[in-house]
Amino acid sequence: MDSRNIIHLSLLLLPLLLSLHFKTSESSVHIYPSQPFHDVGNSLLLYGGSEGIFASSRSFIRFENITLWRTNDIQRKGRNGLVQAVIFEASDRNNIGGSAYGGQRSICCTPDLAKLQGCKQGEIIRIPSSHDPNWPILLRAKFKGKTLSTKMEDTEILIKKTGMYNLLFISCDSKLKGVKLTGKTVWKNPEGYLPGRMAPLMKFYVYMAFAYVLLSVVWFFQYLRFRKDILQLQHCVTVVIVLGLLEMVFWYLDYANFNSTGKRPLALTTWVVTIGAVRKTVSRILILCVSMGFGVVKSTLGGLTSKVLLVGGTYFVASEMLDIAENVGIIDDVSGRAKLFLVLPDAFLDAFLILWIFTSLSRTLEQLQMKRTSVKLDIYRKFSNALAVLVVTSVAWIVYEVHFKATDPFNERWQTAWTITAFWDVIAFVLLCIICYLWTPSQNSQRYAYSGEVDEENEEVQSLTGGKQDGDISLVKLEKNTDSDTEEDIEEDKRE
Repeated sequence: MDSRNIIHLSLLLLPLLLSLHFKTSESSVHIYPSQPFHDVGNSLLLYGGSEGIFASSRSFIRFENITLWRTNDIQRKGRNGLVQAVIFEASDRNNIGGSAYGGQRSICCTPDLAKLQGCKQGEIIRIPSSHDPNWPILLRAKFKGKTLSTKMEDTEILIKKTGMYNLLFISCDSKLKGVKLTGKTVWKNPEGYLPGRMAPLMKFYVYMAFAYVLLSVVWFFQYLRFRKDILQLQHCVTVVIVLGLLEMVFWYLDYANFNSTGKRPLALTTWVVTIGAVRKTVSRILILCVSMGFGVVKSTLGGLTSKVLLVGGTYFVASEMLDIAENVGIIDDVSGRAKLFLVLPDAFLDAFLILWIFTSLSRTLEQLQMKRTSVKLDIYRKFSNALAVLVVTSVAWIVYEVHFKATDPFNERWQTAWTITAFWDVIAFVLLCIICYLWTPSQNSQRYAYSGEVDEENEEVQSLTGGKQDGDISLVKLEKNTDSDTEEDIEEDKRE
């Protein structure tokens, strides 16, 4: 397949890459620091959390020191008031609430619903589940007299069915408006506090760390073996490998700590996110520089250096802010928490970089074809083919991801949701391996680094003699070609 056609195809697919995947991050200790209730329909509601839990005798949701506080105005009036907590599995969501005469669905029992369904007015409408009549679970806390606060009984709910569980605190008494809640709930899976949605990722990061270790061993062996012939490009690849390994190791440490304690330290999670943002930024800039021919076809980027650094710095800031919003301080097992104004800049910069990469790659291929530099042309053709395949694969995955999220609004397929996050780490690793393979350190690294026209006859002689035959003449040719290529590159950068 012709390289130009592949690049053109990739550019046509570029708009689809504006879709962005979402990562999720959760916590198993949900702390409520004086959180207020909100008006939802005919009820006052506070969202308590949502997590995937595997059934086991060791799986539970535990209520600890759940205390409700009402305002002084309500307390002085000395009115009673009821607040209920409801726990339900996602498949039983329709067992909460009801509607009278086909009208709007209501969480709290109304006079009409009391007649039709026999529910108790002023309380939550609860329909027993088909798999267990005790579910959904209802817990109660009632204000009495002029008390300012009331405490919900500390209890532990055992999870006997694998599913996505949700917790809501609800009051059907409009006179309790302004009520707040303090305390915490603890959600535990069989193997620890890590939510079921995230549990497979901890093992995944172990495998990815081993993969980076293996790549590091192979790369550093070649790197040290030919350390006198290392290119600037290969130094950059080394940095990306180290960053990737550190990122996988720290993600594992973050998840392992989360699994054992149920909490995510702010400093550790922020540090992991920052390493990831640096790795993603350096990786994209590396691919852009390779596409421009830096370190292989020309020795500098010329006038484009400042533009590349500016785009890289902007991308780092956008990626860091987005990843912090998605990973730091999120306490639910649901996706799509990132704010739109943080998603759009990151998606736009990704699309802009892809466009710039393929445009530069197309120009570099044309230059190599004109100069008839067959060795480098073959490498760049392989690189463009691999990059195009990965772009098409990524687009296909984005389409699948959008379909996955659109058809699963209640996260009932949470057990496979971890693959959404894992895919992008795998793609990044595969692309890094391809770059390592194509530009692995060797004794010919410097020889072909910035050389210009090398005809087939000279390449064949060099390959047979190891570059030793007619060494003086070859060096003179290389120096002349290097000087001429450098001048051409500078003129081209000025035009750009």
